[in-house]
Amino acid sequence: MAKKKLENLSFEEALGELDGIVQQLEQGELSLEESMAVFERGLKLSQLSQQKLKTAEQKVQILNNQNGQGTLADFEQDE
Repeated sequence: MAKKKLENLSFEEALGELDGIVQQLEQGELSLEESMAVFERGLKLSQLSQQKLKTAEQKVQILNNQNGQGTLADFEQDE
């Protein structure tokens, strides 16, 4: 199956592909050249995912400001 261009991937697709890359690299069955190629794609996917998260956070901030909420608070998960 052909890989999608990075700019066409959703956040979830990028994360799923990144997970697959990690599994491939952990198995250690790829040649050095293949490992380098998938590692490079993984770095690009990681950067894309971080940018998408940053964009989403900015959108939430804008919506909060428009709604009179002010600032974002850190998420504290109950354990």
